[in-house]
Amino acid sequence: MALKRMVLEIGMGTDIRGADSTKAAVRALRDALWHNSLSIAPALGFGLDAMQIDVTIGVPRPEQVDKAAVLAVLPYRKGTVTVVEGGLEIVNDAGTDSTLIAHAAAIVRLDVA
Repeated sequence: MALKRMVLEIGMGTDIRGADSTKAAVRALRDALWHNSLSIAPALGFGLDAMQIDVTIGVPRPEQVDKAAVLAVLPYRKGTVTVVEGGLEIVNDAGTDSTLIAHAAAIVRLDVA
């Protein structure tokens, strides 16, 4: 058998004040996941725990993301999290704070023939 991509879910999350990369990343993954109810695994005769989820987060400062906090968003806490440079940061007029936007992509794979 081989891992096959079954689903790609995408989302966006923000931290309006404070530019917290982890907060924005968690919100982005929730946005990607919370609008769906995946029934593909049971439809193909697999248990829900057979789904392998690979998450990619894009934020301006990847090193500031707590990957464990992002992983905790997944329903079974099972998957991988990769953080890359991306997203967007908008500094306020005074230059004292900023809004941070993170993007998330969650790829769901199953081990099928």
